Amino acid sequence: EHARPADTTPARPAIVSEHTGRQVAAAFGELSDAFASRSKKTFDEMAEEMLRPMLQDWLDNNLPTLVERLVREEIERVARGAQ
Repeated sequence: EHARPADTTPARPAIVSEHTGRQVAAAFGELSDAFASRSKKTFDEMAEEMLRPMLQDWLDNNLPTLVERLVREEIERVARGAQ
């Protein structure tokens, strides 16, 4: 079989219209822009995203006990002062 050189291949008509092609290209352009803007996060934003779950977990595990202890100490301080 003899392969034809690319420059002698007859041009085929486009399968989609020029208008549809532009719409599809614009949609992919928007998607590309969305990914590009997402990757431009600052270091602070990335750090916050990573630290937030850890901070939330620490607060869930420690805050109730911490607040209870501080409230109890304050109640004792106030009670001693009232005597």
